[in-house]
Amino acid sequence: MSRGFVRRLSGVLVGGLVALTLVLLAGWLYADRTGLPGPGTEMLVAHGVAAVVAIAAQVWVDRRIDVLGTAVAAGLGALVVVWLSVAWLV
Repeated sequence: MSRGFVRRLSGVLVGGLVALTLVLLAGWLYADRTGLPGPGTEMLVAHGVAAVVAIAAQVWVDRRIDVLGTAVAAGLGALVVVWLSVAWLV
């Protein structure tokens, strides 16, 4: 795999995490207004924190053009996949 592919994949995964967090926020707001059950506050906060940390890491990765940046991008992508797997499948 090329360095560019790893970095783009990492960015897409982080973007997906951010999008999921925004969808959860919208669902939480809708559920709160209508009195329906929705995502819990803990899930919303956990996804928000994970998204902010992932964005910060992705910005760092995007500013590094060396092998270390690519390695961190691969690790970040793996962490996002693990986070989503643990949060939604376990």
